[in-house]
Amino acid sequence: MLRICRRAASLAKKDKNAAMLKKCLVLAPKGHIVAQYNLGVMHAHGQGVPQDYAKALEYFTLAAQQGHASAQYNVGVMYAHGMSVPRDDAKAVKYYLLAAQQGDASAQHNLGVMYAHGMGVPLDYDESLKYYRLAAQQGHPASQHNLGVMYGTGMGVRRNYIHAYMCFNIASALGHDRAEEGKRLMASEMTPDDIYRARVLTRQHFARSQGQ
Repeated sequence: MLRICRRAASLAKKDKNAAMLKKCLVLAPKGHIVAQYNLGVMHAHGQGVPQDYAKALEYFTLAAQQGHASAQYNVGVMYAHGMSVPRDDAKAVKYYLLAAQQGDASAQHNLGVMYAHGMGVPLDYDESLKYYRLAAQQGHPASQHNLGVMYGTGMGVRRNYIHAYMCFNIASALGHDRAEEGKRLMASEMTPDDIYRARVLTRQHFARSQGQ
């Protein structure tokens, strides 16, 4: 999913698209990175202009080349899903990596997916785990869920139902809609003591997170 910045969304709600568009069209050719990004958002979502993914990609790419993490993420999404361009997983990985290196959790998660399925890169469970863990450390629910899948099935790691249950439990608390199903599957393979230990680990995880 393409990311829409809070400022652009707020302006849209206040019917200020025309003023924003005018300002950004002046600033973007001068290399103003936020203006370039916001023009990408406006064209991607049809805010004040007709929806035009090709134009959105053009402006996102300009901002991405200057190091805008959300623009880099959005360019990755557009190549991954073939939005106005032929699908190109290798290019998607390139831009996800740029955003991930700046700490973008969604880009880190998407890299985890790409490595787990060998999309645009050789299949590599170690790399997948690395990026899922980085995103999970930032509270990304889908990465926590996918870590649960990997630990629960022994995908690239030694199977560990307790750790898998913990990951699903955390993902559920963060609002992931399939995490409860994962917990039920793990619980069917666990003893009551195992489940207790997994819940203790979950509480410890959130205690550490709140203490940071």
